[in-house]
Amino acid sequence: MSQTKSPSGVAAPARPRAADGLDWQRFTSRYAIVGIWILMCGLYAALMPGAFLQGSTFRSVFASQQALVFLALAAMMTFVVGEFDLSIASALGLSATLVPVLAILHGWNLGLACVVAVLASALGGLVNGFLVVRIGVPALIVTLGSSTLMLGIASLVSHQTTVSGLSPGFADVALYEVAGLPVSFFYGLALALAIGYVLTFTPLGRHMTFVGANREVARLAGVAVDRIRLGAFVVGSTLAGVGGVLLVASVGGYDSTVSPTYLLPAFAATFLGTAVVRPGRFNPIGTLVAIYFLATGILGLQMLGYTGWIENVFYGTALIIAVSVATIVRRRTAST
Repeated sequence: MSQTKSPSGVAAPARPRAADGLDWQRFTSRYAIVGIWILMCGLYAALMPGAFLQGSTFRSVFASQQALVFLALAAMMTFVVGEFDLSIASALGLSATLVPVLAILHGWNLGLACVVAVLASALGGLVNGFLVVRIGVPALIVTLGSSTLMLGIASLVSHQTTVSGLSPGFADVALYEVAGLPVSFFYGLALALAIGYVLTFTPLGRHMTFVGANREVARLAGVAVDRIRLGAFVVGSTLAGVGGVLLVASVGGYDSTVSPTYLLPAFAATFLGTAVVRPGRFNPIGTLVAIYFLATGILGLQMLGYTGWIENVFYGTALIIAVSVATIVRRRTAST
């Protein structure tokens, strides 16, 4: 132990540091959700020892959330820069609707249909970004309106029916198994890692975080604030469009009217993710953990016999708690 001089000149032992306590506090603040996830799995295992502790249970959790992964990461792109987009679920639905409509009803090449579907979603993000950033219309109004518009367009082109009949080979784009999990799981993991790298280690990512923290200060510092905000809308909608392609590839068809049901889970996971890994900040790894945490909770309750209403109640409660936790963590982070 190092020594310091006392006022009398006699060497005195230095005060022990509180680093261990601080490190433990930092660790628990970053990974408390993971601990709760483990406890939740333990509770379900105790209540359903013969059913929950099965490989098929965990495969159901990790193999069924890929569209939500892309959608939540799409939401995160605008949250990081201090904006939000209520239209991403409709962008996903428009993309998932256009692929079978163009390929089955109009005979387009399947690859071209996928490209056009993603571009249509990206165009929605470009329009949103232009109206919010360049014209100054509130994001709430713009994205709520464009969400309804894209939902209506999807219903129009599909004639309000589920268009299916895509080739079985197309399903391999999302469902081809790698290490016992569909390849789309690894798409989502790779996307989260890529976004995490950009946000943490590149000037663009630091500028995005700067814009989200204080837009005017970032502008005075020479950051291209408007370009970054506009780009966040476009990238977010594009990711939603890719998620739509993966979704329709995995199920073979899509009912456009169910698109709004994806928005609440995506927002809940994104806000809950701010309590994981980097407390107080939107981050892709935290969002990924939150998605599978919530999926585990839903699946366990369904296995206990709670069906139908439980999903809305669980996700609604999770969103309220997640936003509250995110607010508290941000305040504590700002005060330290």
